[in-house]
Amino acid sequence: MKSAFRNAYFFTVSLSRSLNPNTNPNLNLSLIFHKLPLLSTTTTTYLSLPLLISRHRKAPGRSFSTTLAMSGGADSPSTSLDKQFEELRSKLEESGRLREKIRAVVLEIESTTRLLHSGLLLVHQSRPVPEVLEKAKAQIGVLKGLYDRLAEIILECPGQYYRYHGDWRSETQIVVSLLTFMHWLETGNLLMHTEAQEKLGLNSLEFGLDIEDYLIGVCFMSNEMPRYVVNQVTAGDYDCPRKVLKFMTDLHAAFRMLNLRNDFLRKKFDGMKYDLRRVEEVYYDVKIRGLTATGDSNGNQ
Repeated sequence: MKSAFRNAYFFTVSLSRSLNPNTNPNLNLSLIFHKLPLLSTTTTTYLSLPLLISRHRKAPGRSFSTTLAMSGGADSPSTSLDKQFEELRSKLEESGRLREKIRAVVLEIESTTRLLHSGLLLVHQSRPVPEVLEKAKAQIGVLKGLYDRLAEIILECPGQYYRYHGDWRSETQIVVSLLTFMHWLETGNLLMHTEAQEKLGLNSLEFGLDIEDYLIGVCFMSNEMPRYVVNQVTAGDYDCPRKVLKFMTDLHAAFRMLNLRNDFLRKKFDGMKYDLRRVEEVYYDVKIRGLTATGDSNGNQ
């Protein structure tokens, strides 16, 4: 019986030190044994150890905040994480719905642009310019209405123009190139940025014509000039190369005033010099054959 109590004593001391390292090693365990109920001689001593352990664990040492965090309180990290991603999911769904609206309008812009481009291609077949322009101008009103719808969608989220700008950027550049080519056929001059905005109804501060889109569209227009010159000379218009050469030379010189970065716009501008060179070659061939008008050399200088 004494050996059993001795074993219980040493087990309790070791257990107390493991559960509470700050426990005084000289702690008198007689207080603990004094609070234990008396054991009968017929009961084995180790049966009272669970009770001793449960009473020892009631001793202070674990804070309430630690217990609350371990049990998962109301402000646990998992709750705040779920709340954040729920908000992100809602924003992404709203952005997706907005992009679907934009894409639906952009598809109509693409379709209208194809009709406009196919009508302008007739000018390369020596069709009368007024006839070609009359059919092409019918699509400009349609484009203006589509850009008005696009502006209404973008105005639903103020300040987000450049977030969704890439969804219609390439289509706008093609539209600008066609409008610029039409304007040159009609007037012989370059379509200005403000004039392009007015034609498309893009004169709002929240939804305007981006400058780079305008410049890239002008570069696209220059790609049509060499083909137009060749077809016009074939049709017997030998003065056309001189007019186009003067326009292209002035346009190329104006672009050189810009400090362009090494991006897509710079690459398109670099391609403009090849268009200018092809027009120069056609003009040179016409001139050395004596097909230019009298006094043309003096008028070109």
